[in-house]
Amino acid sequence: MEARTVTEDTSMPAADTMHAGTGRIWLPLVLIVSLFFLWGGANNLNDVLIAQFKKAFVLSDFEAGLVQSAFYLGYFLIAMPAGMYMRRFGYKSAVVFGLMLYGIGALLFWPAAEKATYGMFLFALFVIASGLAFLETSANPFVTLLGPPETATRRLNLAQAFNPLGSIAGILIGQHFIFSGVEHTPEQLAAMSDAQRVAYYVSETKAVQWPYLVIGLVVLGWAALILATRFPKAAAPRATATPTAGSGVMGRLLRDKFFIGAMLAQFFYVGAQVGVWSYTIRYVQATMHGTPAKLAANFLTAELVCFMVGRFAGAALMKYVAPVRLLFAFAAINVVLTLYAVVHPGISGAYALAACSFFMSVMYPTIFALGVEGRSDDERKLGSGLLVMTIIGGAVLTAIMGAVSDRSSMSDAMVVPACSFAIIALFAWRRRTVRSAI
Repeated sequence: MEARTVTEDTSMPAADTMHAGTGRIWLPLVLIVSLFFLWGGANNLNDVLIAQFKKAFVLSDFEAGLVQSAFYLGYFLIAMPAGMYMRRFGYKSAVVFGLMLYGIGALLFWPAAEKATYGMFLFALFVIASGLAFLETSANPFVTLLGPPETATRRLNLAQAFNPLGSIAGILIGQHFIFSGVEHTPEQLAAMSDAQRVAYYVSETKAVQWPYLVIGLVVLGWAALILATRFPKAAAPRATATPTAGSGVMGRLLRDKFFIGAMLAQFFYVGAQVGVWSYTIRYVQATMHGTPAKLAANFLTAELVCFMVGRFAGAALMKYVAPVRLLFAFAAINVVLTLYAVVHPGISGAYALAACSFFMSVMYPTIFALGVEGRSDDERKLGSGLLVMTIIGGAVLTAIMGAVSDRSSMSDAMVVPACSFAIIALFAWRRRTVRSAI
């Protein structure tokens, strides 16, 4: 695969593009930043779906965790094809195609609810995740190109700050339009007639239909708006090192130990984030007995508010503290907080998990930016695909946490994200040490 230099978005004719410095750039920037909001909502609606499907389909924690497994499997399988698609057709085309998949997947929730089949819901989530793989693969590197390279990490952190706004919106949609507030104990369900029990399960399953129908229509409308918008030229940054003649782009990336380190750190970060958020409602219900899911969701909302505040605070701190040093400090703090949630289950542990979200905030964009900094355009695009593939960590570690919970307790399951944050801290320490030596 021979490297080539790309200086503009190939999804639009040259006559229809404009340089990033013109006054007409504001609309494309708003549309790109909006993508961070849109996929934030989709990601965190899954946290609601885990609790909802556990109730509607009578699932174990491991089975309910398959919501995240199906979702992040889509990221894993589609991220590299998305990177190759973007390399061939450009950023804009990848964004539009991703939004179309996202919208179609959301619309599939309607027939899945009519059939009341868990497997169909998992397939719909896979389609949504496939669309989001296109969006994340294209939007993240595009933001790093829209300005000076020395501020790329801070700029991506700022753009990512809009992601938790979408996450909060997703939780509020789930809390007020999906959760019914009606929860029966096993004894109450056993006392019902078969017809009453079936009617209850059907109503809980169909609660997702209208919210996802609206989401699907909005997303498809957004795709049409982006399709009609002219996008700017995006000049690729000059690589810090000259690639070896004849070597493939993929080979160069996979031989780079720092890029591999970024992939591993991203794998464990996404696994930790998804695991903590996915099981927050279950953690609260398991350690604060009698708390209904609708009330427990308030803790998840608090986590997302902390996450959003952390994004803006992190972007501000990076003016004074090197991103890699901030990453190390935040990861180390989160090791302590998650272990506290293990040792002190209950309301104080739930507060520790909420605080953990503040310090998670800078991790994804910082690891991503460290992984692609100083690379050629081809390396950046394929590298973005590889980094997005590591989101499979959300499927793997969430399933592991569910299995630990089924065998032990939900509080003990928080050992998994604690170990993950320790690995992230090690990655940041090694990168910090190397940079100090240069």
